[in-house]
Amino acid sequence: MRSVVVTGLGAVTPLGRSVEDSWAKLCAGRSGIRPITQFDVSGLRTRVAGQVPDFAPEAYMTAKLAGRVDRFVQLGVAAARQAVQHARLTVAGAEAERVAVVMGNTFAGVLLVEQGCEQVAGGEATMLSPFFVPGAIGNTAAGVVAMALGAKGPNLTVNQACASGAAAIGLGLGLLRSGAADVVIAGGCEAALARVIFCGYHSLKATTARNDDPERASRPFDRERDGFVPAEGAGAVVLEPRLAAERRGAAILAELAGYGTSCDAFHLTRPDPSADGCARSMRLALEDAGLDPVDVDHVNAHGTSTRLNDAVEARAMHRVFGRAAPKVPLTANKSMLGHTIGAAGAIEAVFSVLSLRDGVIPPTVNYEHPDPDCEPVCVATELRPVPLRTVLSNSFAFGGINATLVFRKA
Repeated sequence: MRSVVVTGLGAVTPLGRSVEDSWAKLCAGRSGIRPITQFDVSGLRTRVAGQVPDFAPEAYMTAKLAGRVDRFVQLGVAAARQAVQHARLTVAGAEAERVAVVMGNTFAGVLLVEQGCEQVAGGEATMLSPFFVPGAIGNTAAGVVAMALGAKGPNLTVNQACASGAAAIGLGLGLLRSGAADVVIAGGCEAALARVIFCGYHSLKATTARNDDPERASRPFDRERDGFVPAEGAGAVVLEPRLAAERRGAAILAELAGYGTSCDAFHLTRPDPSADGCARSMRLALEDAGLDPVDVDHVNAHGTSTRLNDAVEARAMHRVFGRAAPKVPLTANKSMLGHTIGAAGAIEAVFSVLSLRDGVIPPTVNYEHPDPDCEPVCVATELRPVPLRTVLSNSFAFGGINATLVFRKA
């Protein structure tokens, strides 16, 4: 089976507009969660979010194109361009037909849709842009990434809710192993900080009500957690077969060793309390990588800061690692980023690769009181320099979808 490696990384997050800026702040324990400024939050349960600071799409596309597409597309193109530049990859000629793009998202162009609905309700239906539909549909991110980079191979869009980014990378692994592509640009993007979405969250009561102290609102695995913090962002990786990457002299950042996915088939929003589906996803990823649980040095947790999800993930850790579960260090990036939904798995994949590269486990902020309702887990609360060989990254989603990636040191 082909060894697949990561040669490029890209990220646009609430912590920064580049991979290294975001990574430095994550390792320093800095939060990117702030009061919402993008829309009227009056009457809503949640009035804080992880917002990408000072993002200028014109740095990655023409102003004309930026005006035609939703923000989730803009963020996705930014992350993909960064990843390709980082990989020092040139997409040209006949080889372009062997370069695939796989992008995940959940809410697609909800900002454009919300704006369009307001125009229609205001009697301005005929004023909608002719690019309203193509600018908002879910596959536009993958399509525009391909156009921006000249990638003419398979072009796929994944919507698996909060597991979309991880699933996109997992599908990219499959394309390379099968020989359907020679290079894959894979990731996830999301820009759903829209009032209509927050009204839905309000009804679900899935998001935090801790609005007076935004930086302390996201508290994965902590006893006082009360819901996730919505966020926007994008992450992308460049994947190549190891031999091809070595031939072109690429810097190999990590090996993408395994991917596992499963479905709870239990409930639309709640995870199966038995943690069977989550544990199966983790086991399948390890099996795909040819590894055992004892080989895992660190887990990048899904860690949403919701009552049910964190407890189920902790239970899954025990089902997979057994007695060793309380000793396997985990971190929850969402404690500082918030939950970027369809981009989360991709952004956390980027950080998992950086953990391997730098030999560190980033902290989880706001973990102050262990929750007696969570089976004991080893939450890293400070930056830990640790020799790492294997990192496992979890993403779990509405619909009972579970996805796990396994990365190995290059």
